[in-house]
Amino acid sequence: MKTTDTSITDTSVTDVKPFPWADVLHLGLCLLRLSPSDFWAMTPRELFAAGGWCKPRVGVPDRSGLEALMGAFPDGEVRRDEWEVMSG
Repeated sequence: MKTTDTSITDTSVTDVKPFPWADVLHLGLCLLRLSPSDFWAMTPRELFAAGGWCKPRVGVPDRSGLEALMGAFPDGEVRRDEWEVMSG
């Protein structure tokens, strides 16, 4: 019978970052002001949602996108009569 080597040889295991306990505790207890019992009763998904991380991410334009927007909507001086019309 052939035995297999069960030792971990994958180097990606060493790249695992520790869980950010300080950040999670700060979010739950300080920012969300949860009681300790409520904090520890939450699942990671519930905490994730309560922290606002489930919001859809909106893309930020890169430099060329920003330049295109600046070209389409250039800043300029507003004349007084235009300002009065815009401000009602």
